[in-house]
Amino acid sequence: QVQLVESGGGLVQAGGSLRLSCAASGRTLSSYAMGWFRQAPGKERDVVAAKNWSGSSTYYADSVKGRFTISRNNAKNTVYLQMNSLKPEDTAVYYCAARADYGLGYAPREYVYWGQGTQVTVSS
Repeated sequence: QVQLVESGGGLVQAGGSLRLSCAASGRTLSSYAMGWFRQAPGKERDVVAAKNWSGSSTYYADSVKGRFTISRNNAKNTVYLQMNSLKPEDTAVYYCAARADYGLGYAPREYVYWGQGTQVTVSS
């Protein structure tokens, strides 16, 4: 069993930055592929970024390429999402998730463990 806790969300003006953290307990994250998802009101939960277990492969949604960076520190059992040049359309609840597999995952159904989410609000 893996417990995930996100932090770092908040209110920021457009063009600003935030860094989300996802701390894991229960098991080491080194055997899991990780992902960040977001869900805006009335919309589906979509993948934002994902990284495989070793960190050698990374995926970004087109909407965040060049602005967001996913990273992982397996020694600290933590995954990060650095978000720069934020836009109002980035406003959503952001979730981190762990996939019981080594490879990248792109859909929520591919992930087993989820955090509780952290709200990110970008004002114009």
